[in-house]
Amino acid sequence: MKPANRQTGKLANQKVGRIFIISAPSGCGKTTLCRKLLRSDAGLVRSISATTRPRRKGESRGNDYYFASKADFQKGISRGRFLEWARTYGWYYGTPRRFVDRMLRRGRDVLLSIDVKGAFKVKALYPDAVLIFILPPSLQELKGRLKKRNADNKKEIEKRLKIVRRELSFTSKYDYAVVNDSIEKAVNKLRAIVIAEKNRVR
Repeated sequence: MKPANRQTGKLANQKVGRIFIISAPSGCGKTTLCRKLLRSDAGLVRSISATTRPRRKGESRGNDYYFASKADFQKGISRGRFLEWARTYGWYYGTPRRFVDRMLRRGRDVLLSIDVKGAFKVKALYPDAVLIFILPPSLQELKGRLKKRNADNKKEIEKRLKIVRRELSFTSKYDYAVVNDSIEKAVNKLRAIVIAEKNRVR
């Protein structure tokens, strides 16, 4: 489905669905921030990504991710079922197209939690999408968080930090950047961004 131009011919007070994209290096608390943001703003609905990576402890299908086999995911790619997809750390991740398009048609604002490459792909399809980048207080702090999470070995952590340094170079291409030095403060900033964008006269 080709995204419609939602700016042309729209009245200023007419409800139009927007896409809000949050990206962050691994370990920056993106998942926690998104959950708290959704609880603080009833106007946002979350798009749940699909992935081929194994389910982690405490995760559930349809709540954290839609877990799929590699074969099923690749079938979805060939059939155009994803707005964007990428292979990260050896696993496939993608944003289901049908849900996002349905919500936007209903005038709902959709929150996407995806990586840098995916964010730019969606931005190309929906130019009015809002890009928000979450930054760590420092790389040293981020390294400590990754170790504390105890989900990766030392080699994997170093690999992730290398990718982080590359991702940080794209910060200037985002509309907003929020440092997550405090969960509460970061959520308040995210909520302020969403409120401001919803009231923007476009």
